[in-house]
Amino acid sequence: TVPGYSPGFKKPPTVLRLKRKRLRRSEPPAAAAPPPCGAVPRGSSAPARRNPFSSLDNAPRAAGTPQPLEPAWRPPADRYPSAAPFWQLLEPVCEDKPTRRAEPYERTDILTLTDDLHSPAAVLEVPSSPKDEFPADWSIKTRLLFMSSQPFTWTEHLKAQEEAQGFAQHCRAVETNLPQSLQEPKLSTELRCAFQQSLIYWLHPSLPWLQLFPRIGADRKIVGKASPWSQDEDLQQVLMSDWSVSFTSLYNLLKAKLCPYFYVCTYQFTVLFRAAGLAGSDVITAVISPTTRGLREAMRNEGIEFSLPLVEESKSRKQKNSEVNLETEGANSLEVGNSMEGEEEPAPSDDDDDDDDDGFSWLEEMGVQDKVKKPDAISMKLRKDNHEVQMDHKPQSLALVKGTNTFTLLNFLINCKSLVAVAGPQAGLPPTLLSPVAFRGGTMQTLKARSINAKARVRLAYENIFSLEIVGPVMPHSLHALTMLLKAAQRGAFSGVFYTHEPTAVFNTDLGGAHPALNEETVHKDLPTSGLHPKTLDQLSQPPTLKKSSIRFLEMKDYAYTWKS
Repeated sequence: TVPGYSPGFKKPPTVLRLKRKRLRRSEPPAAAAPPPCGAVPRGSSAPARRNPFSSLDNAPRAAGTPQPLEPAWRPPADRYPSAAPFWQLLEPVCEDKPTRRAEPYERTDILTLTDDLHSPAAVLEVPSSPKDEFPADWSIKTRLLFMSSQPFTWTEHLKAQEEAQGFAQHCRAVETNLPQSLQEPKLSTELRCAFQQSLIYWLHPSLPWLQLFPRIGADRKIVGKASPWSQDEDLQQVLMSDWSVSFTSLYNLLKAKLCPYFYVCTYQFTVLFRAAGLAGSDVITAVISPTTRGLREAMRNEGIEFSLPLVEESKSRKQKNSEVNLETEGANSLEVGNSMEGEEEPAPSDDDDDDDDDGFSWLEEMGVQDKVKKPDAISMKLRKDNHEVQMDHKPQSLALVKGTNTFTLLNFLINCKSLVAVAGPQAGLPPTLLSPVAFRGGTMQTLKARSINAKARVRLAYENIFSLEIVGPVMPHSLHALTMLLKAAQRGAFSGVFYTHEPTAVFNTDLGGAHPALNEETVHKDLPTSGLHPKTLDQLSQPPTLKKSSIRFLEMKDYAYTWKS
């Protein structure tokens, strides 16, 4: 025997097991209800199987003794969870099971998404009445996921002739009109060509080994990639000169109403140029977001007139609230004055009439004017502009430029040195230009599309869910064109989840000052030559109604839309 060894010594797992038994004996009989994890007690003939991930107890149990199950420990209502014994937190006998069952890995994405959409916690608020058309969404989407009970086989394996026809229809701005419902979408060549047409967009610059959208926060995806221009100033000048030609070409197309809109994506902010007649405006507009105080000051110095719609809206709202409060206070003071007629009114104070320059006169009266440091003019100006600095890099900093000032903005952006990063992975790389139509120096690109088939739990049963995933910079015209095709191919029943590039969601802000009658006349007269479908133009010509948000979920039932923003 070893000196000092006690034969009654028990290892830690045994001690913990004894404490559990004592806890079970002290519990009332009601605690022996069926376990919440839904496990079925094993019979005496079957050996207990230990789950190594749910218990720290490695000691074997008797084979003839059934394994009692306990409900997962819950802290009493009158005690904090931290007051529970530490061993109860270390060794739960029965873990809480998730409500969703784990599915094979190849279907996890779709099933998780569909379960989220049908779970009570993710009920989406939709308009009270379905609409024939959803509102225009000027944000750029990075990913679309459409789901339907009908397969998307018509989007798969396009023939070479169908792909070429789709490219030709895009370049020639061919309008495709499909029937309300297609019985055999897979056999419809017109539908498949129109699908290829809806995936096309134009990009500059084109560097196949770099992901050029999104640019804000893209350093992690670009770092480590080849960038020979980052240390070569001559190459940077060539790239910027080529970019300036493409940018000017796009603006000229926009001014001639041959291009409806385009985006300029820099590493700090995004600019959306829209032609006259779109978004409820009768002049060319440009919205910039997010902006900084330095950028706004530079634009003012260049003579660019702009407004801050969200800041002005906030000020007008506060002014209305203050007017209401003043009216309420006036009514209350009138009542108080009637009840105190016999009292004299206090004499008005002369302090309110003091100028700001006399604000420190009291220091001289006390004789400490030399000991107290007065704030200088710069400090006072910074304090005054504190609110303007605080809104930098936020949606509230959205700047709106209208009319001929957009041409001044064009020259400002071309000559702005801060438009291109000086250091980092994006150093020397010109901004990305995105357009729905061809322009000088632009490269034709296509969105990536793939269809996925899976089974998902809907309420208490499993149903076949067919999905179509679109990845890339999805602009407003592509989103509307795809929904028109899905409306006919999926027989008016589908849903979609949209992933938005957040800095562009604020582009849905209402510009104000719209003239619907004149705007509609302008759209139908000139903009049909811009290359977009007439129904798409009708949608984009309406004033934005989504404010600072964007459409996250879209559903069509019986050929009517509901959405969640």
